[in-house]
Amino acid sequence: MARTAVVAGTATAVAGGVRNRQAGKAEQAQEAQADQQQQAMAQQAAAQQAMAAPAPAPASESDMISQLKQLAELKDQGIPTDEEFAAQKAKILG
Repeated sequence: MARTAVVAGTATAVAGGVRNRQAGKAEQAQEAQADQQQQAMAQQAAAQQAMAAPAPAPASESDMISQLKQLAELKDQGIPTDEEFAAQKAKILG
């Protein structure tokens, strides 16, 4: 009987440890996913602010090229729609 009690107690302790470890891993996964979502939302908000900014006065050719490159990078990320991309491109090119 004593042996059965020891075995049962050990099994309970091991099961509790496994359950706690699994719960900790699940919590870490949820936190990581929440962080990724926050980063994505922050990037999207920054892109929207950049898109909503008024067009600056005609800039030098190198400034226009850098702006077009930045706009193309945003387009590659799928942030602006085709219409928004075309509108911003037209503003940059004047």
